[in-house]
Amino acid sequence: MRLVPFLTAILVTVFLFFLVVQRDTLMSFATGTDKAVTTETVSTASNENTKILRRVGVIAIKSHAQEIDSAVILRGQTEAARQVDVRSETSGLVVSPPLRKGAFVNEGQILCQLDTGTRGSILAEAEARLAEARARIPETEAQIPRAQAQLEQAKAQLEEALINDNAARKLSKGGFASDSRVAATAAAVRGAEAAVKSAEAALKTSQSGMLGVQAAIESAQAGVDASKKEISRLEIRAPFQGLLESDTAELGSLIQPGGACATVIQLDPIKLVGFVPEAQVDRVKVGALAGGRLTTGQNVTGAVSFLGRSADQLTRTFRVEIEVPNPDLAIRDGQTAEIIIGAEGRTAHLVPQSALTLDDTGLLGVRLVDSSMQAKFQTVTLLRDDIRGVWLAGLPDEADIIIIGQEYVVDGVPSIPERPKKALWRSALAAEMSASLVASRT
Repeated sequence: MRLVPFLTAILVTVFLFFLVVQRDTLMSFATGTDKAVTTETVSTASNENTKILRRVGVIAIKSHAQEIDSAVILRGQTEAARQVDVRSETSGLVVSPPLRKGAFVNEGQILCQLDTGTRGSILAEAEARLAEARARIPETEAQIPRAQAQLEQAKAQLEEALINDNAARKLSKGGFASDSRVAATAAAVRGAEAAVKSAEAALKTSQSGMLGVQAAIESAQAGVDASKKEISRLEIRAPFQGLLESDTAELGSLIQPGGACATVIQLDPIKLVGFVPEAQVDRVKVGALAGGRLTTGQNVTGAVSFLGRSADQLTRTFRVEIEVPNPDLAIRDGQTAEIIIGAEGRTAHLVPQSALTLDDTGLLGVRLVDSSMQAKFQTVTLLRDDIRGVWLAGLPDEADIIIIGQEYVVDGVPSIPERPKKALWRSALAAEMSASLVASRT
């Protein structure tokens, strides 16, 4: 009984061989004609010899390009728009009752209140130093005009001394003034010069004192600001509106600088996060419409807000984020989602998978029958596949695509394209299925 399926398979193979390869011979035999094949003469560049080439019969379909939706489909998950671990900047005891996780908090709301301790007295001391420094301003400011007046008086006395000294020297040359008078006027000039220098030094001292007062004020003000900043750190507030993902610090617990107070997450808007293969990353644009289906069956829509520029070293994929409104907070962080990103439509041909073949260099493509009735290999880009076949890009808008017999032809081989006959192919398929069924039973 095992001989029956083998015989059936052999008969089917012989039938298909004569149907595809020896179709012309079979038709000539059936019609009773003596003509076996159709030949053509091809001239060569080197001589006038001729060569007879056989036209190979193939099954081809006339395909017309269609506009298809070229959406990018990914697997991903939801992710909170923001998630922050709120930590303390200073140390202190928690004096506020804790808020429990899941609670909704507003931006600026106090999460943890720390004990003031001695910070209030430090602030009061800093404010007192500031007041004291400011109180020295009137006295210091008044010293400057007095020093300037003394300088002007000293300069006037110096000028008078110089006049007297000059007059005494002239009178001494004429014999009208004694040497003692000349010496006295010269001494008066030197005294006036010393008085000017002393007045200038006093003025600089007054001005320096004013600068010192201003520096003291600034230092005291810095101390006040630092104390106020330290006191403000005792109130740990929510950085944005969201939900508590953890309890706040317990009442009476000691928090050190960097210690955790609470974790806050923002779920409105929420993000859909996926990873785009490098072969499809150029089809995704920031701002493109996108959507997703959650495992709960909920459909959401949004827009692409981020597309990574650096690929993951392990997966060679690029991170993409889609911002989705979530006003009711129904979407949770970490839910699995099927993401669909809209992309520009492309022109493509729908052909059976059997039409695909490889050339001698390993490139994927199909074989066509051109206008001169010759076989031609054409590289293609595989867009996607479905139950009807595969969608290919890179072909002309209209093309005769060989779906059966492409393995028997190469570029330049004359070919006779025939349209597939549905009834005939159904019979062949039925024969194959019958052979398989018989083999399985035996």
